[in-house]
Amino acid sequence: MKLILKIVFLSIIGLFFQSCSTDSAIVISPKNYKYLALGDSYTIGQSVCETCRFPVQLKDSIGKYLNTNDTFQVKIIATTGWTTTNLKSAIAAENPTNDYDLVTLLIGVNNQYQHKPFSLYEQEFPELVNTAIQKAKGDKNNVIVVSIPDYAFTPFGNGNTTISTEIDNYNAFAENYCNANAITFINITDITRLGLVQRELVANDGLHPSSIAYAKFVERLLPAARTKIAD
Repeated sequence: MKLILKIVFLSIIGLFFQSCSTDSAIVISPKNYKYLALGDSYTIGQSVCETCRFPVQLKDSIGKYLNTNDTFQVKIIATTGWTTTNLKSAIAAENPTNDYDLVTLLIGVNNQYQHKPFSLYEQEFPELVNTAIQKAKGDKNNVIVVSIPDYAFTPFGNGNTTISTEIDNYNAFAENYCNANAITFINITDITRLGLVQRELVANDGLHPSSIAYAKFVERLLPAARTKIAD
């Protein structure tokens, strides 16, 4: 009788370990992450290569932390010269899906450059933020607003203090709005204000950020972006 009980006990133990071994061999299904970048020349990467612009550099940086079989797609809706009005129209025309894991928004420099009324930005920036939230699965925690670079600190801007003051006004409004609505706002403007003393931060056109500057943007964005993708 004891022998029979021993055999039964050993059989149960064997089945238990076999079950554990099977569970440990379960393969996690790969995930497909999606990132939507909204903006203007600073997002499309005027005067730098396609892989040098900050949304692609950010995608590549996040990708280093993902599982081997995961995929990460980036869609960019941005064109040099776009104001908030242009970006709104382009998003409406393209009508991207509402299932993005991450959305970045960087817009406003052309409102300033084209001398649009500041009230237009005050009206349309919140509308664009709400659109970004909608595209980010309706979750504001998936959105990052990026501050406007200061082109006064380029050969083109030539240290024009009026440009800097106006850029500060745009950024202050955007940051205050984001803070009031618990939306992530990341300041990269100070990086671009080194452009006249660190010329490697300016692209060959003498106006836009270089790939090196965009890499520094990504260093600022990456911690928040990784958290949002992980969530």
